[in-house]
Amino acid sequence: MLIRTPARRRAVATAATACALAVALTACSGTTKDGAEKDTATAASGAKADPDAPLKKGLKLAFLPKQINNPYEKIVDEAGIAAAAEYGATGKEVGPSDANASSQVSYINTLIQQRQDAILIAANDPNAVCGPLKQAMKKDIKVVAYDSDTAKDCRQLFINQASSEEIGRSLVQHLGEQIGHQGKIAILSATQNATNQNTWIEFMKDELKLPKYKNMQLVKVAYGDDADQKSFQQTQGLLSAYPDLKGIISPTTVGIAAAARYLSDSSYKGKVVLNGLGTPNQMRKYVKDGTVEQFSLWNPEELGYLGSYAAASLASGQITGAEGEKFTAGRLGEYTIGKDGEVILGEPTVFDKKNIDKFDF
Repeated sequence: MLIRTPARRRAVATAATACALAVALTACSGTTKDGAEKDTATAASGAKADPDAPLKKGLKLAFLPKQINNPYEKIVDEAGIAAAAEYGATGKEVGPSDANASSQVSYINTLIQQRQDAILIAANDPNAVCGPLKQAMKKDIKVVAYDSDTAKDCRQLFINQASSEEIGRSLVQHLGEQIGHQGKIAILSATQNATNQNTWIEFMKDELKLPKYKNMQLVKVAYGDDADQKSFQQTQGLLSAYPDLKGIISPTTVGIAAAARYLSDSSYKGKVVLNGLGTPNQMRKYVKDGTVEQFSLWNPEELGYLGSYAAASLASGQITGAEGEKFTAGRLGEYTIGKDGEVILGEPTVFDKKNIDKFDF
């Protein structure tokens, strides 16, 4: 897998836009949720876009991650804050130390009081945050979901790291190839209400219905709540309950790192295949010591960078969040808004021994 150049990123953005518009193409039709809404909150209100408007100076952006101590989301948010400085804005990160469904609500209320120009949120729950986010939009504070979506009427845009369908199906495809399409498997997820996790898992389950997986059995979906120690314990519990387990998919950077740590010091190392979503810096030692053969992810720095520019474009009036609108995200180039306000960063990268040292995040 090659590192994407700026031209490659623009090509990916164009392809992603085509996928979002051509929903009949099975490989590209994944969205965060199967909703019927065609417009985002702002677009539906009759707001008009001015694509020639410059980005406003002095904008205030706030990043609200699932939890403040999540290393993956720290990378995303710091990149978004750095991007804000490029166009003369200021950014900050605030958030809870836990990933409970309602833990972000008080932070949204505070950000409204502070009159932020935009709130960027990775939602712990698609609906628990909706009330205060709607209040924010009523006060002309722009709302951009990233990484994990809210309900569609609670934000103007969703910055999706990749096609949800592609992520879910590809994780099953990779694991299936590694275990010869035979045996019991489990999923180690984050929280039970995480929008992105649940969407990916639904596509995983759908992929498993195909005939080639007839000899693979999903025995359990476990939840580590994006907490390192709980994810470690959940891995231990899975292998205790299912000693003949052949593989684990963990679509969370916290979960896959914790699961790899457990496997690396256990008798299951080399016997149980672990795949999922992780960062190269977290997973490098487990790839090199043979605990993990491969895993996937997009570039989280680019996710934060894209989200930052999208929020600034909204706050500056360049876009409203309507399908078909275009905006430029700095060095990443031009993006087009797809159905339900979704903007797709690009396809995930597969990391293994051959390429992992080319990445540093």
